Amino acid sequence: MLSVVRRKAATGASSALIYGKSVHKIRPAVPTRVFSEESMHYPRGFSHVRAFCHLPCAGDSMSLRPIREVVGYLQQPVNMQTWSRSFCSNSEGDLVEAVVPQMGESISDGTLATFLKKPGDRVEADEPIAQVETDKVTIDVNSPEAGVIQKFIVKEGDTVEPGTKIAVISKSGEGATHVAPSDEKPSEKAAPLPPPPPPAEEKEKPKPKVETTPVAEKPKESSLPPPPPPPPKSSATEPQLPPKERERRVPMTRLRKRVATRLKDSQNTFALLTTFNEVDMTNLMKLRSDYKDAFVEKHGVKLGLMSGFVKAAVTALQNQPIVNAVIDGDDIIYRDYVDISIAVGTPKGLVVPVLRNAGSMNFAEVEKEINTLAKKATAGTISIDEMAGGTFTISNGGVYGSLLSTPIINPPQSAILGMHSIVNRPMVVGGNIVPRPMMYIALTYDHRLIDGREAVFFLRRIKDVVEDPRRLLLDI
Repeated sequence: MLSVVRRKAATGASSALIYGKSVHKIRPAVPTRVFSEESMHYPRGFSHVRAFCHLPCAGDSMSLRPIREVVGYLQQPVNMQTWSRSFCSNSEGDLVEAVVPQMGESISDGTLATFLKKPGDRVEADEPIAQVETDKVTIDVNSPEAGVIQKFIVKEGDTVEPGTKIAVISKSGEGATHVAPSDEKPSEKAAPLPPPPPPAEEKEKPKPKVETTPVAEKPKESSLPPPPPPPPKSSATEPQLPPKERERRVPMTRLRKRVATRLKDSQNTFALLTTFNEVDMTNLMKLRSDYKDAFVEKHGVKLGLMSGFVKAAVTALQNQPIVNAVIDGDDIIYRDYVDISIAVGTPKGLVVPVLRNAGSMNFAEVEKEINTLAKKATAGTISIDEMAGGTFTISNGGVYGSLLSTPIINPPQSAILGMHSIVNRPMVVGGNIVPRPMMYIALTYDHRLIDGREAVFFLRRIKDVVEDPRRLLLDI
């Protein structure tokens, strides 16, 4: 059966809706039909339709009345309670972190060598609190703000990278209060240990039992005298090694490992060959003794022997440009500039700071630059840029008393000059045997690029300039 629902509209008009195939009449003046639950008869199986209080008729437009009722309901005042959680921004903003700075383009990480401060110590802004050791230089980690060190995040010996956090610093000085209690608590906890004496006595009681058991076993062992004698005879023939307590194992520093790797690579890559010569140091030493006071008074630095050898090496490299060149694959790169590296021994390892454009320097400028770089290298404050590059290296082993040596090339260079100690030796001068201050010099070169002829001419040029410095003035 089909049901018909009739309802008076607001205007008094009536309409009919027939479910199924029935026809419904709709007055044009009343386009909307709204049905209530009481006035509708649902067919069997449509009981769930009751959830919808307003249904639009097919072909009719939606009535706006129900929407207004819903909107009106939403606009009713609602009691809402707002709450928030407070954060202590002052306490969090009081803490700053010290991080590892950038260490250079070719350095990606380093080892935290040592802490210069302890938790609870007062530090100023930009004051070093730790040192990071790389394979080239040692870098300081400075405090970003003035305050008190609260704690360290990493430990000595850890590998760190640029940006790694190593310490937390309290700008208000609250770090000291946090460190003191942590140190006292362990001591307080350690105090309650004495109370348990009974376990200690019980541990002492089994000891005599253990001592009695070996005593009881000794007669059994004594009943077998033949087996013990052979072991001493075999041990007597074996070599006696020192006890392990007399040995110390210390990890290699990153700088030492880097030097070892580079030197081994140099030995495996280059065709190393060394040629020697000797230099009479009489004239250069006389020049230094005659003008040392005037030189110090004018330039504020002492006149040494290194400046004479640097100027001699510059002229020798200009006369033999192949010594200043380097092999790159199947090509040879000639350098039209002279940057001389000076090997400096430090407690942590060997470093080679560079004299930039040494050809344009005079004696005073060379001495000042060498002193500045040597102090930085010894203090560990030398930078990567001050050691990068270099076309030729000079190593002065004579300051340590070396009489003769064969230095190893500093890659990627092609040659290195070795200076040695000055020793008075009998020399024939003008047909007479006289004592002369003599120095052996050595040139180790890459025989793949440099022939023996160029190497010998190179050393001869250094010998001529050092023995007669006037050649520098006359350019001969």
